[in-house]
Amino acid sequence: MVAADFEAVNQLILGQLHSDVQLVETISQYLVDGGGKRIRPLLVLLTANCCGYQGDKHSLLAAIIEFLHTATLLHDDVVDTSQMRRGRSTANAVWGNAPSVLVGDFLYSRAFQMMVELGDMRIMSILAHSTNQISEGEVRQLANVRNAELTQQEYRDVIKAKTAILFEASSHSAAVLSQVEQPQEKALKDYGLHLGMTFQLIDDVPDYEGDSKKMRKNVGDDLAEGKVTLPLIYTMEHSNEKQLKQIRDTIINGNSADIEQEIIALVNSCGAIAYAKEQAELEAQQAIRQLEILPTNKYCDALENLVELAVNRNN
Repeated sequence: MVAADFEAVNQLILGQLHSDVQLVETISQYLVDGGGKRIRPLLVLLTANCCGYQGDKHSLLAAIIEFLHTATLLHDDVVDTSQMRRGRSTANAVWGNAPSVLVGDFLYSRAFQMMVELGDMRIMSILAHSTNQISEGEVRQLANVRNAELTQQEYRDVIKAKTAILFEASSHSAAVLSQVEQPQEKALKDYGLHLGMTFQLIDDVPDYEGDSKKMRKNVGDDLAEGKVTLPLIYTMEHSNEKQLKQIRDTIINGNSADIEQEIIALVNSCGAIAYAKEQAELEAQQAIRQLEILPTNKYCDALENLVELAVNRNN
């Protein structure tokens, strides 16, 4: 239902990738060709249409959001020393870390050039605040690698900043662009936040029960890398002393593949997966509840369907 808008977004993205520096254009084009779900720009387009927006700047806003997201992915892959994303080599694996970081900076700065073209100070404020929080979230996540004491609240603070905040910015900025009344603006802001939380909570589940081929990475990679997510936190909260020591040792120091598999089995047997999915479902319900004061139309229905997609996409 937003196919024409999406095509406009794609054309804007391609046009804004131009650079006199060939390597910048090459890496940027490589990232765009890599595809991806583009849920965040879709969220902008659906929100604007739901609010009855008349104009074409929602496509520009959607392209800005995608540039910001792509920049974060470039930097994430360098920080995580990732070799694969979306089934193919990461930019840093192909060109090295330094070009990847610098092209990420290019995409950030190009996004802010596009914001100036958009000409809305409130939207610029929302997106500037969001990019700052994303950076803080990534630093928090890095600081918490191999932190066996991470609490559920601390985990939620990290995923809110590094993931959910850009979902929030997508729906919030589209609502501001559409000049809706304040109650609807707040509802759409909160909708984006809860959708983003749902998305990340579900995203952390397959590392303990997923299909390696579908994920294009190995089950247990997060555990091996010392990344503590909700399923593991819940498991530690419900483990006996011996199990807890084994999990903490693995988080802090790493461990053999056999012991990692024992911990994965423990995560699956103690109800941690069901708990994580339950928490995601609660966030999803909160997101859907925000839509109650919005106009009844097919775009609002699509926003609800987007929540259901976030919950069920790994099933």
